[in-house]
Amino acid sequence: MKRNLYSFFILLSSLFLFSGCAALAVGGAAVGAGTGTFLWIDGELKTDYAASFDKVWSACEKTVADMRGTDVKPVKEIAQGKITMVINDEKAKIEVIYRSKDQTNVSIRVGLVGNKLASQRLHDKIAENLAKN
Repeated sequence: MKRNLYSFFILLSSLFLFSGCAALAVGGAAVGAGTGTFLWIDGELKTDYAASFDKVWSACEKTVADMRGTDVKPVKEIAQGKITMVINDEKAKIEVIYRSKDQTNVSIRVGLVGNKLASQRLHDKIAENLAKN
């Protein structure tokens, strides 16, 4: 009886331990899997776009303008960039990272702890602006 209880406890503990680790390992691969795969980590919603860095950057700038962002501070470097702004009285940040010639990663955080719905709305607008180009 005592051995069965011990085995059950080990099995249950393993389930909790490995479920979190597996999600992180699989989640890391999910980001690079392709367009349409979103990953929500620590208040940021991330995805890859099948477009060049410059096209994605332009789409992000257009999105900020379309959403009437205020206090906009863009910082663009060679293979990465960040745009901070205020949209609807909430701070937001868009990070753009070059992955390859036609693959660019975009990470969005809205608010202090992250707002998934607002981040998704910004991603949708970026995708819409990319489709127009």
